[in-house]
Amino acid sequence: MAATMEQTSQLERRLDISLAPAEIDGEVQNRLKQLARNVKMHGFRPGKVPLKVVAQQYGEQVRREVMGDALQKNFGDALREKNLRIAGYPRFEPKAGGEAAAAVEFSATFEIYPDVVVGDVSKTTIERPLVEASEAEVDKTIEIMRKQRATYENVSRAAALADRVTIDFEGKIGGTVFEGGVGADVVVVLGEGRLLKDFESQVVGMLTGAAKSFELRFPDDYHGKEVAGKTATFEVKLKQVGEPKLPPVDADFAKLLGVADGNVETMRKEVRENLEREVKRRVNAKVKDQIMQALLDSTQIDSPKSLVEMEVERMQASMRQELESRGVKSEGMPMDASIFEAAAQRRVKLGLILSEVVRINGLQAKPEQVRAMVDEQAQTYEAPEQVVKWYYQSPERLQEIESMAVEDNVVAWALATAKVEDKKTDFDELMGNTK
Repeated sequence: MAATMEQTSQLERRLDISLAPAEIDGEVQNRLKQLARNVKMHGFRPGKVPLKVVAQQYGEQVRREVMGDALQKNFGDALREKNLRIAGYPRFEPKAGGEAAAAVEFSATFEIYPDVVVGDVSKTTIERPLVEASEAEVDKTIEIMRKQRATYENVSRAAALADRVTIDFEGKIGGTVFEGGVGADVVVVLGEGRLLKDFESQVVGMLTGAAKSFELRFPDDYHGKEVAGKTATFEVKLKQVGEPKLPPVDADFAKLLGVADGNVETMRKEVRENLEREVKRRVNAKVKDQIMQALLDSTQIDSPKSLVEMEVERMQASMRQELESRGVKSEGMPMDASIFEAAAQRRVKLGLILSEVVRINGLQAKPEQVRAMVDEQAQTYEAPEQVVKWYYQSPERLQEIESMAVEDNVVAWALATAKVEDKKTDFDELMGNTK
């Protein structure tokens, strides 16, 4: 048996494998003899089945197995000899005329992992947001919680923002009702953005029982493509106006938020702690995003096509799972791979770069670090000890935490290497609050 290797592109290789027929035939005979000792066939006693009969029944299957094993062995030997790491899976193909020749010849086409030379991030500037969760932010958060638990009292005045209204509507484009353009007893809170802002503005100021007609142009990027950019005429009737009544910040409200003794100060302390955790999470996320982008920008690397294709398939499967969880049947739904191509390329490149950063800097996750992260995750639940146990019962779940720990180690390494500028940032800006 012999093998020769050829480089067909930067990462692709083709290995030509030649198998001696005599060796293949000899191994086939050995396996058939072993099989004959134990095989059970009708009309023969165990171990007494003639070799010719066994060969007729199992010869082709055994030959395929022998050929497969020989190919895998030669392929593995060649990789070890050349010290190559294969990316994805090889594609084995018989060479034209190979099986009729003096040798059985195959080619194996595959990709290898690229050599990664991590770029220099020492000149990169990382902006780290400085954000304070002040008493004012605690007050704002409690106010949001009050609004989320509001009750509504019917009133006879004109509708205003924050009111809950009940409406009937009918929309037409060119005199024809369009799909989704009719609603009866639709309940919305004005200002929450469930309806288009221009639609809500027409409802504000209406009295219970009043009807109104108006035109509305749908935005060009509206999610309903059949009406995007078109002008519709709506007929709207306001059937009910409900004024919000917010619960007072008292012991009952504190108990509603999980403070067993109803202590308002304890409630405020827990709200602050939750805000501080969220601030920390978002700051870390923004810093990490900058570091990952810096590594991508500074490191030149080719992505193995096979790994990108595998990542695209994973992303497609994840998308289908997400759709199914929302009640959308995804079976048979076309999912263009090109939609995921750029994101898959980025993930593969970043994964290769991070693996090298971790290897050369010894940034693997330590057991005590993983345990600390598990404990931190568990503290947000009512029974932390049960959550810790839940994580350690599953290698898959624990692997997720280990990956997070490794990313934290990479971030710490980068922050110690790059230039870091602390930037005072508004709380709402960090949280993405636009209202």
